Amino acid sequence: MSRPLDLFLAALAPMIWGSTYIITTQLLPDGYPMTAAVLRALPAGLLLLLLTRQLPHGVWLVRSVVLGALNFSIFWWLLFVAAYQLPGGVAATVGAIQPLIVLYLSKWLLGQSTPPAAVIAGIAGLLGVALLVLSPSGAALDGLGVLAALGGAISMAFGTVLTRKWQPPVPALTFTSWQLTAGGLLLLPVALFAEPALPPLDLNAVLGFLYLSLIGGAVTYFFWFRGIARLGPAAVAPLGFLSPIAATLLGLVLLGETLSLFQASGMVLVLAGVWLGQHALRNGAPVAPEGPR
Repeated sequence: MSRPLDLFLAALAPMIWGSTYIITTQLLPDGYPMTAAVLRALPAGLLLLLLTRQLPHGVWLVRSVVLGALNFSIFWWLLFVAAYQLPGGVAATVGAIQPLIVLYLSKWLLGQSTPPAAVIAGIAGLLGVALLVLSPSGAALDGLGVLAALGGAISMAFGTVLTRKWQPPVPALTFTSWQLTAGGLLLLPVALFAEPALPPLDLNAVLGFLYLSLIGGAVTYFFWFRGIARLGPAAVAPLGFLSPIAATLLGLVLLGETLSLFQASGMVLVLAGVWLGQHALRNGAPVAPEGPR
């Protein structure tokens, strides 16, 4: 399969993730973030396990739990902490440092070179996200919230790079099912003890949970992990900048929000950063792929 198609499929994941906010706020009951995370990961993972009919064993069981924790459990937990402690724009901006962390980890753990243009692209994307989501009037900073947002970015960055380093002898769909299931199971006790039971769900809530699990969970993470395996984490991570763009566009179309000059400039800067990063990595020195370990 061609690289442009691989990039397109990988880019679909963060673009669809951009709809999470509007689905959560418009369709789901308020005040159940961890329960929503469990219902997003666990049913999707179990469904994929039924389709693939293959369970992890030996070292892959341990690695699936580690990756499930990094990519889902720890990441989503810290994401919700940051969301409660910080304005959304600040949390998104701090989290946007993830592609730069991935570049460093790819050099450290995978031995991949880091073209200077890729670093510039990551900084451009970070600044673009700041323009896109931060209020021009400024936003209050909370130390715990900033640490949570930074910790979430580090967790997801490690998960992204280790997903590439630990490539199992199974298809990407199977590997996705292992991680989603592990992440959902790790989140389950937290949701059960930290949050009350869900109220009776109306049709909109049921459809919202189905969308987040099947589309926002199973489909998107299959595309994301497949992209990491085929293209490498350094190429896939900057595509995450497309998520706030998608969220902004959905707000314009569905909620009647307006686009300021700052936001429009940020959108252009994000897209320029994504393009520059892909161009830099494609023209960089080739790196031999990591085999299963």
